[in-house]
Amino acid sequence: MSEQPERMPSVDDVLVSTVVSLVNLGGIRLTDEEHRDLAQAKAAIDAARALLPLCPEEGLEPIKDALSQLQMVYVKEAGGPAKAPDERAKEEGERAKEEDERAKARSKIWTPPGA
Repeated sequence: MSEQPERMPSVDDVLVSTVVSLVNLGGIRLTDEEHRDLAQAKAAIDAARALLPLCPEEGLEPIKDALSQLQMVYVKEAGGPAKAPDERAKEEGERAKEEDERAKARSKIWTPPGA
């Protein structure tokens, strides 16, 4: 009987597995009080984001969703502003409106000829 060699994992398999491991580790670092470490969570998120473009697209949506959720939890836990896209759009619209009003006000300022 001849033995067949063990199948070596493909690079794609290892990349996907590594990204999944990093997302899981980041989640543990954010949610498990005994292992909580925001810096380690951020490192895991950054590493997963860096590797994601190297992974095959097939079957990646659940991993991308989990990474997005992890990023939102990180922002919340780190105390940063976690604004929904519609809130950001509203603020940007208000900011643009204020800038337009300032531009109109500046256009009404009289300047002497030749200045």
